[in-house]
Amino acid sequence: MTAELVRGQNHPLSTVRLEIRISADTPVVAAATLSDEDGRAQGVEWVAHPGSPTLPGLEVSRQAAADHRLAVDLDAMPASVHRVNVLLSLPTGDGGGPASFGSVTPPAVKVTGLDGTEVATYTVTGLSAESAVVALELYRRQGAWKVRAVGQGYAGGLAELLTDQGLPEAHQLATGINEAVAQGLARSVPAPPPRTADGDRSRQAAASALGPDQSGSAVGAQGAQGATGPYGTGQSPQPGAGSGYSTGAPTGSVPTGAVPTDPGATQPTAPPPPPTTGVPVDYVHPRRRNAAPPPPAPTAPPAQPGQPAPPVAGDATGWSMEERLYNQVWGMFEDLARTTAAYRSAVDFADTRMEKELDQVLSDPRSRIGGQGDAAREAAQARHIQLVDQAREALERDLTQLGAESDVVEPALPPAYARWDNPVWHAYRVPMEMPMALRLGDLHLPESDPLRIPMLVRLPLERGLWIDSGGTGSSEESFADSHELRHLALVSAVAHTARLLAVYPAGEFTVHVIDPAGSGATAFAPLVQAGVLAAPPAAGAAGVADVLGRLTQRVDLVQMALRGGAADSLPPGFDTSQQLVVVNDFPHGFDDRAVNQLRYLADEGPAVGVHLMLVADREDAAGYGPLLDPLWRGLLRLTPVPDDHLADPWVGHAWTYEPALVPPGSQVLQQVLAQVAIARTKHS
Repeated sequence: MTAELVRGQNHPLSTVRLEIRISADTPVVAAATLSDEDGRAQGVEWVAHPGSPTLPGLEVSRQAAADHRLAVDLDAMPASVHRVNVLLSLPTGDGGGPASFGSVTPPAVKVTGLDGTEVATYTVTGLSAESAVVALELYRRQGAWKVRAVGQGYAGGLAELLTDQGLPEAHQLATGINEAVAQGLARSVPAPPPRTADGDRSRQAAASALGPDQSGSAVGAQGAQGATGPYGTGQSPQPGAGSGYSTGAPTGSVPTGAVPTDPGATQPTAPPPPPTTGVPVDYVHPRRRNAAPPPPAPTAPPAQPGQPAPPVAGDATGWSMEERLYNQVWGMFEDLARTTAAYRSAVDFADTRMEKELDQVLSDPRSRIGGQGDAAREAAQARHIQLVDQAREALERDLTQLGAESDVVEPALPPAYARWDNPVWHAYRVPMEMPMALRLGDLHLPESDPLRIPMLVRLPLERGLWIDSGGTGSSEESFADSHELRHLALVSAVAHTARLLAVYPAGEFTVHVIDPAGSGATAFAPLVQAGVLAAPPAAGAAGVADVLGRLTQRVDLVQMALRGGAADSLPPGFDTSQQLVVVNDFPHGFDDRAVNQLRYLADEGPAVGVHLMLVADREDAAGYGPLLDPLWRGLLRLTPVPDDHLADPWVGHAWTYEPALVPPGSQVLQQVLAQVAIARTKHS
């Protein structure tokens, strides 16, 4: 499964022979530096760039291009190398290109295996005046390699970036790199060679279309020494690997209107000749050209004549079964929203039409009384019933199909997407990678009962969660007093927390609990007894201040490290895992300082891996007035009982949310937490 990284997030690497694929909307220069344990490059010989593209275990592109492939073999790295930094910069001197990354679409970086399997992706967002950036780094930690999304930009360009890497000759090296790139950009692409009788271009002509740096000889001192690439030879395992070139057609042979297959080459200075008749046009998307094709989606068995095709789990688009199921679930959500909107619109039309017909009948004094008026009213009502029945028939047909699809999708869902009563939990094992999304409950509409659509949110969480322990508009509220609602809110919070612990790899998710008055001791007992908390629940004002103070300092420290480009210089033993703080009975036990810290964590925490789960009744905090309004608005509100509070701006529906709770009497929660505790013990 592919890890979609955010700035500062890391991910373990399962293989040492990698390709780093870079995609941008404008030509960029790709380079890499090798660093020691202190994060310093020892000299210019530790820099791979277009003028010297090959180092032991590393090969970069020779020109500026919109798409690059960097080849990396971590096993071939010298023992003194502890970090590989991937650098991007905008070429200078061409006069027509963008001056900063803020004026172009953010570049995307993918770490893949040699077979094209994606390991991690990172889109370098948040840049403005910067013209050079450290996109990501591969670093060695305790004998294993990991990748981290850095995203540190430099407004001073490549020279400032290389200076920050510890190179005293940074300005001279940056000038040399820009000159090498300028020479590559100045080379024009030759005209297409003549076609042979068999309709294909000769291999000799294709070879002659390559530039002087593409004939196999390296440029610069490192190339003159005959340095080997990461694959053990002087060349890549396939033509163009690691250099930004593809082999779909000879350079310069793409007809007008087709996407060039050589993203590293420039276009001719003169307008290209018109396309030759019979030349095939390559419609393959340039960013999908060299990627491994996804495994085929499951196919449905043949349908009976006149019947719809039976649904199949995982038949949506996607590059993994998990992604397909995710897309299929949201496709079901959209289908239910559309068919319900169509039904409601048809019923509204029928109501409006009947009212109009009745108004016409009543507007004529001759038909207000007597048999003629009664007949007109009966006819209007009959047409109304007919229209509503037709709409209901179409709705029932769609609901039947969606119900059949739900019946095959639910059993196929992985633990992160599954209900607690799904048998998949009985075979649960702690995962090696974070999933794409997490199930927080179910969604349904009044017309669709009993059909339920899983409510999936992407991971890592982009906003905190608020479990509302106060009154709701649900019909369930009449069966629960205030005390029972608070207890149900705690039970729901524990279920969400356990699910988050279960879907993250061991050691990558840490949970803190704040329970000032100790009122949640019974509900938190499964987490405490399993030993999956970072510490016992914090109680009293001192406990509140201690936990919030440490997490606030953590957010400040990580933010400063990221802004200063020193993400790998955090204190020894610093816990880099995602952090969740569960707060019960807010605002009791919170002073003004603690309230401000809580607001700070809700606003700034998610970007650096600190998340908030608040179990609270908004009425209890009414004394703070509008001070806490941004806090409530910034959190995703969930309820412990079914409630139709989730608005859909797309079609205007009010979706009823049902929390994902453990079935009464089930031991699945304890079993899952026991597995998590064992994995945490082994990891530590």
